[in-house]
Amino acid sequence: MAYAARIETQNAEPIALTGVAANDTDKPDFSRLEWSVIRLARVDSLSTLREPGRWGRFVNWLMNRKGLPSLANERLEALRKMAVLSWHYGFTVPGEDVANFFSAGFSPDQYELMVRSIRAAVSGPKGMTA
Repeated sequence: MAYAARIETQNAEPIALTGVAANDTDKPDFSRLEWSVIRLARVDSLSTLREPGRWGRFVNWLMNRKGLPSLANERLEALRKMAVLSWHYGFTVPGEDVANFFSAGFSPDQYELMVRSIRAAVSGPKGMTA
Protein backbone atom coordinates (compact mmCIF):
# COMPACT_ATOMS: atom_id res chain seq x y z
CA MET A 1 0.00 0.00 0.00
CA ALA A 2 2.64 2.45 -1.06
CA TYR A 3 -0.03 4.88 -2.24
CA ALA A 4 -1.45 5.09 1.29
CA ALA A 5 1.96 5.79 2.85
CA ARG A 6 2.68 9.30 3.95
CA ILE A 7 5.24 11.03 1.74
CA GLU A 8 8.18 12.18 3.84
CA THR A 9 10.46 14.59 1.96
CA GLN A 10 13.32 14.41 4.45
CA ASN A 11 13.72 10.67 3.74
CA ALA A 12 13.54 11.09 -0.03
CA GLU A 13 15.84 8.91 -2.08
CA PRO A 14 16.55 9.17 -5.81
CA ILE A 15 14.76 6.67 -8.03
CA ALA A 16 16.99 4.47 -10.12
CA LEU A 17 15.61 4.59 -13.66
CA THR A 18 17.12 1.34 -14.87
CA GLY A 19 15.43 -0.19 -17.85
CA VAL A 20 13.54 2.96 -18.80
CA ALA A 21 12.63 2.86 -22.46
CA ALA A 22 13.78 5.92 -24.38
CA ASN A 23 11.25 7.64 -26.61
CA ASP A 24 12.05 7.22 -30.29
CA THR A 25 9.97 10.26 -31.18
CA ASP A 26 10.50 13.88 -30.27
CA LYS A 27 7.00 14.15 -28.83
CA PRO A 28 5.77 11.54 -26.32
CA ASP A 29 2.25 10.26 -26.83
CA PHE A 30 -0.13 7.43 -26.02
CA SER A 31 -2.27 5.33 -28.34
CA ARG A 32 -6.03 5.91 -28.46
CA LEU A 33 -6.53 2.81 -26.29
CA GLU A 34 -4.04 4.10 -23.70
CA TRP A 35 -5.75 7.53 -23.60
CA SER A 36 -9.09 5.80 -23.02
CA VAL A 37 -7.59 3.83 -20.11
CA ILE A 38 -6.33 7.12 -18.62
CA ARG A 39 -9.76 8.76 -18.99
CA LEU A 40 -11.62 5.77 -17.55
CA ALA A 41 -9.26 5.65 -14.55
CA ARG A 42 -10.77 8.95 -13.40
CA VAL A 43 -13.77 7.14 -11.88
CA ASP A 44 -11.72 4.37 -10.24
CA SER A 45 -11.16 4.70 -6.53
CA LEU A 46 -7.92 3.94 -4.72
CA SER A 47 -9.50 0.75 -3.41
CA THR A 48 -9.23 -0.74 -6.91
CA LEU A 49 -5.44 -0.83 -6.49
CA ARG A 50 -5.35 -3.31 -3.61
CA GLU A 51 -6.90 -6.60 -2.64
CA PRO A 52 -10.16 -6.14 -0.72
CA GLY A 53 -10.20 -6.85 2.99
CA ARG A 54 -12.67 -8.97 4.84
CA TRP A 55 -15.46 -6.41 4.62
CA GLY A 56 -14.74 -5.74 0.96
CA ARG A 57 -14.89 -9.44 0.13
CA PHE A 58 -18.24 -9.68 1.91
CA VAL A 59 -19.66 -6.72 -0.04
CA ASN A 60 -18.32 -8.20 -3.29
CA TRP A 61 -19.96 -11.52 -2.44
CA LEU A 62 -23.21 -9.77 -1.56
CA MET A 63 -23.21 -7.78 -4.83
CA ASN A 64 -22.04 -10.83 -6.82
CA ARG A 65 -18.85 -9.08 -7.98
CA LYS A 66 -15.81 -11.10 -8.88
CA GLY A 67 -12.32 -9.84 -7.98
CA LEU A 68 -10.66 -6.54 -8.73
CA PRO A 69 -11.34 -4.47 -11.86
CA SER A 70 -7.96 -5.09 -13.44
CA LEU A 71 -7.04 -5.20 -17.11
CA ALA A 72 -5.81 -8.39 -18.80
CA ASN A 73 -2.83 -6.65 -20.42
CA GLU A 74 -0.09 -6.03 -17.83
CA ARG A 75 1.16 -2.89 -19.58
CA LEU A 76 -2.34 -1.37 -19.67
CA GLU A 77 -2.90 -2.36 -16.04
CA ALA A 78 0.31 -0.54 -15.06
CA LEU A 79 -0.99 2.49 -16.97
CA ARG A 80 -4.39 2.25 -15.24
CA LYS A 81 -2.79 2.07 -11.78
CA MET A 82 -0.57 5.08 -12.46
CA ALA A 83 -3.51 7.00 -13.93
CA VAL A 84 -5.67 6.28 -10.85
CA LEU A 85 -2.88 7.50 -8.58
CA SER A 86 -2.31 10.55 -10.77
CA TRP A 87 -6.02 11.47 -10.80
CA HIS A 88 -5.93 11.41 -7.00
CA TYR A 89 -2.44 12.76 -6.23
CA GLY A 90 -1.01 14.43 -9.34
CA PHE A 91 2.79 14.43 -9.33
CA THR A 92 3.00 13.32 -5.67
CA VAL A 93 2.89 9.60 -6.45
CA PRO A 94 5.39 7.47 -4.47
CA GLY A 95 8.61 6.66 -6.32
CA GLU A 96 8.07 2.89 -6.16
CA ASP A 97 4.86 3.23 -8.17
CA VAL A 98 6.55 5.49 -10.71
CA ALA A 99 9.39 2.96 -11.06
CA ASN A 100 6.81 0.19 -11.67
CA PHE A 101 5.23 2.37 -14.36
CA PHE A 102 8.60 2.83 -16.04
CA SER A 103 9.40 -0.89 -15.83
CA ALA A 104 6.16 -1.59 -17.74
CA GLY A 105 7.76 0.13 -20.73
CA PHE A 106 6.60 3.72 -20.37
CA SER A 107 9.01 6.64 -20.46
CA PRO A 108 9.44 9.58 -18.08
CA ASP A 109 8.18 11.86 -20.87
CA GLN A 110 4.98 9.82 -21.12
CA TYR A 111 4.55 10.00 -17.34
CA GLU A 112 4.90 13.77 -17.42
CA LEU A 113 2.50 14.06 -20.38
CA MET A 114 -0.11 11.94 -18.60
CA VAL A 115 0.05 13.83 -15.31
CA ARG A 116 0.05 17.25 -17.00
CA SER A 117 -3.01 16.22 -19.03
CA ILE A 118 -4.76 14.99 -15.90
CA ARG A 119 -3.93 18.19 -14.01
CA ALA A 120 -5.24 20.27 -16.94
CA ALA A 121 -8.45 18.23 -17.00
CA VAL A 122 -8.94 18.63 -13.24
CA SER A 123 -8.34 22.38 -13.28
CA GLY A 124 -10.07 22.95 -16.64
CA PRO A 125 -13.55 24.42 -17.10
CA LYS A 126 -16.19 22.23 -15.41
CA GLY A 127 -13.69 19.37 -14.92
CA MET A 128 -13.35 18.40 -18.57
CA THR A 129 -11.90 14.95 -19.25
CA ALA A 130 -8.38 14.54 -20.59
